Amino acid sequence: MGLSISMNVNDHLLKSHAQGKSFEKRILDVRLEEKESLMYYSPSKAHQLFFRVTAASPQLVGSIRSFIEGGIRLQVPEGFGAASGQHITLPNTAYEANIPFVLRFMVDAEVTGCCWVKGVAGSIYWVCLHMRVLPAAAKKGRYVVRLPSLRESRCQEEVDVHYADIEALPLQGDFQSLPPLRMLSFDIECVKAVGQGFPEAQEDPVIQISSIVEEQRREKANKDKSSSAASASDATDQPLCRVIFALNECAPIAGAWVFWFEDEAEMLVKWAEFVREVDPDFLTGYNCINFDLCYLLTRAAAIKAEGVSSLSRLKAFESRISDTRFSSRALGTHDNKEIPVEGRVQFDVLELVRRDHKLKSYSLNFVSSEFLKEQKEDVHYSMIGDLFRGSPTTRRRIAVYCLKDALLPLRLLNKLLFLFNYVEMSRVTGTPLTYLLTRGQQIKVTSQLLRKCRQLHYVVPSVKRVGGDRDDKYEGATVLEPLKGFYNMPISTLDFASLYPSIMMAHNICYSTLVTHTTSSPRHTFVKASVRRGVLPMIVEELIAARKVAKAEMSKAEDKFMKSVLNGRQLALKITANSVYGYTGATVGGQLPCLEVATSITCFGRDMIEYTKRRVEELYTKANGYEHNAVVVYGDTDSVMIRFGTTSIEEAMKLGREAANKISGEFIRPIKLEFEKVYCPFLLMNKKRYAGLLYTNPTHYDKIDSKGIETVRRDFSMLVQIMVDTVLKKMLIDKDVENAKAYTRNKIAELLQNKIDLSLLVQTKSLGKLDYDTKLPHVELAKKLRKRDPGTAPNVGDRISYVVVQGSKGQAQYERAEDPLYVLENNLPIDTQHYLETLKGPLMRIFEGVMNDPESLFTGLHTLKKTVTVSSQGAMAKFIKKGVQCVGCRVTITEGALCKHCQSKEGEIAAAKASEVQALEREHNALWTECQRCQGSMLQDVICINRDCPIFYRRAKVKKEVEVLQETLHRLHLSNDW
Repeated sequence: MGLSISMNVNDHLLKSHAQGKSFEKRILDVRLEEKESLMYYSPSKAHQLFFRVTAASPQLVGSIRSFIEGGIRLQVPEGFGAASGQHITLPNTAYEANIPFVLRFMVDAEVTGCCWVKGVAGSIYWVCLHMRVLPAAAKKGRYVVRLPSLRESRCQEEVDVHYADIEALPLQGDFQSLPPLRMLSFDIECVKAVGQGFPEAQEDPVIQISSIVEEQRREKANKDKSSSAASASDATDQPLCRVIFALNECAPIAGAWVFWFEDEAEMLVKWAEFVREVDPDFLTGYNCINFDLCYLLTRAAAIKAEGVSSLSRLKAFESRISDTRFSSRALGTHDNKEIPVEGRVQFDVLELVRRDHKLKSYSLNFVSSEFLKEQKEDVHYSMIGDLFRGSPTTRRRIAVYCLKDALLPLRLLNKLLFLFNYVEMSRVTGTPLTYLLTRGQQIKVTSQLLRKCRQLHYVVPSVKRVGGDRDDKYEGATVLEPLKGFYNMPISTLDFASLYPSIMMAHNICYSTLVTHTTSSPRHTFVKASVRRGVLPMIVEELIAARKVAKAEMSKAEDKFMKSVLNGRQLALKITANSVYGYTGATVGGQLPCLEVATSITCFGRDMIEYTKRRVEELYTKANGYEHNAVVVYGDTDSVMIRFGTTSIEEAMKLGREAANKISGEFIRPIKLEFEKVYCPFLLMNKKRYAGLLYTNPTHYDKIDSKGIETVRRDFSMLVQIMVDTVLKKMLIDKDVENAKAYTRNKIAELLQNKIDLSLLVQTKSLGKLDYDTKLPHVELAKKLRKRDPGTAPNVGDRISYVVVQGSKGQAQYERAEDPLYVLENNLPIDTQHYLETLKGPLMRIFEGVMNDPESLFTGLHTLKKTVTVSSQGAMAKFIKKGVQCVGCRVTITEGALCKHCQSKEGEIAAAKASEVQALEREHNALWTECQRCQGSMLQDVICINRDCPIFYRRAKVKKEVEVLQETLHRLHLSNDW
């Protein structure tokens, strides 16, 4: 029968699949295997026969699946009793037909990502960073080491080995460490050859390429204790080399090799040779794939620079650029370039930060400030041209700037432990490292599910993925109605440990334990573990157990490098265990959604929260001998917050632990309720919105912990975040509500008087697409920026920074969103009323719990004085005539500088204004000096336009204020040497 199926499928491929014609045999093997479908429990379907079809190429699998799902009709051959000779139609369900080929190989070979593997007889070891199927020169039971003349790659050794002879080594001892991985970080600078605008690769040259090479390695055993205590992130302080490839002569740079060329094509070719010679395992940078590498390859093709696209470890492979769009609910939509460089992992730090951190901006400036606590010089592309056309010294300045942009990604990689965390996630989930960088979250669970099913002889059905906006809704977690208010007493918090994984284990919830048809209640029924253990419970149980082992090993490890590896592993295990539930509920784009599983898990979770609330309030009462009646003031998903009534933090902790132990015993194991923390004081504003001073020990607080309020929301301006954060500190730490009110009134007055730095008013939004049903401020601004300069316009997936300016009466807000730098350059007036409204909601929610009339903070004498900037732009500007005011008292006068009442105090007023100018000059000089330190030279002019740096806006604002005061002094017939 297998032969008959093979012939049917072969005939179909020969007729309908063009690629099938290039293979002598398209179907290599069809065999009967005894398996069981993962979906549903039914005793009658155990140990069914399945046809396993092996194709000659992964490109044929899609057509084979379509053919199977269309129905295969064949004649039963002799030897099958009464059925012999009959025509039958096979079931039209395909299993495991949508598995990426590399993952398919790794599952079948029992190899995980980034693990050490052993060849025949234990004589060869590799780290499985990259997977590639070698030619079939090797036969099972032996391997072949290729002669140098026969090698296809630039690797030091090439070995042909049968896949069945590859053995993954356990992550223990030396085999859980990493090899000395070499990383190359690069950045380019380019310049517009003719005219204005952003450079384009077809026309405009690459003028410099910076490259910094470092090696991730374990610290040497002979280092002393103090040096071994240094973080692994210090590796970039001593890179293997720093190199600049420059077009035209460039002055030397201390600590770097400078190679300059008179021909651009030669420079590009030499850089490509450098990459091949260095032979890095990782290529990194900041936006290095979508811009730097894309520009280099496009430019090399335009000027016919040979060999630049041959950057991979395969000699015959040339990198090609293709457009891709990545979209997921968690990460949004991003337009990307895909440039395969076989044998080298592309570790773009921009994409890593986007995946793992929610920030207001993802520019290198902002990210460096956030995590490294330092700013970087940002030179406008139009200024790069002037520096390039200058002298070797000015080109040296570009080179220093370019080197910094290659160094920062390496420092971020090490600071944020990206390498360790992603390698360990690859190991834990069995997923290729590159899949973690280019795919969504589900591939990690798919990998684990396939491996466990292979062990247990299950097969996973191939489900057609549903795209678009459709989503089958189901009831999620319980959020108890909050008892809103300001609690100036301890609030104990109890949390369920690994809630959803523990529910799966306790109730044996899985695809494989779900009973297909039942009339009983509840509607979804799962068999007990004594009947059949579920696959998902086994997976999460193993992950949780492995995490305990990793944490125990981490606590014992003395080697800092190994601590980083183990910390990355335990974090990966935690994230992976918690993501299994989400996998079952992903109805849009899901690999294997099953709402019966997802709804059952959340249903148990809701019951547990409500049960915990009821039991706490039943147990902890005066009737049971306690001093107060306990009240659950709030509950959300996996935690409850309890007011025991005591004023002692220590007592609240004691009662919390007692309650957790008592109630945990009433749940099925391994469900466990744990005492987590105490808040005191605690501000409960609404569902998903609260803040409190967090204590994990009674002697001193840990931090202010907040959820859902504007200190942690990135779409609000920094002004909102700073004010909310300061108000919370005054209320929670200082316990001074009146001071919080006074601070709020002062800041509102400063806002209305135009005294707030522009940098604090910038808002950011992610650009999901350019066309929406309704007009949005950041989308309309993106369209304006595209018209002004297409080369630097934001793309889909970028975060757009904007401020809201004043407009004509009735003008919509989306028309008044403007680029902050454009506002500064054109002196556009800020819409202070808009920013007052954005402050009002967050602050009102905070103060409602502590005052009767929070509205009074936004009215009164402090809101009467307003200052409005007069714009030099717009249709009305030419009709506005600037009035003359007295320099002293600001009354309107017809001529001169002072009114008759102030003329007698002319000297005093002039001295005061001169003093103001001097104070502003000192401030400007201090800001200028700070910028010079940042750019690395105290002798050169500051040309930085870093929009994510608050100093940039302060410097521009102070300069304008000085100019206004100088004009005032000029009116008083005084001079100043500004």
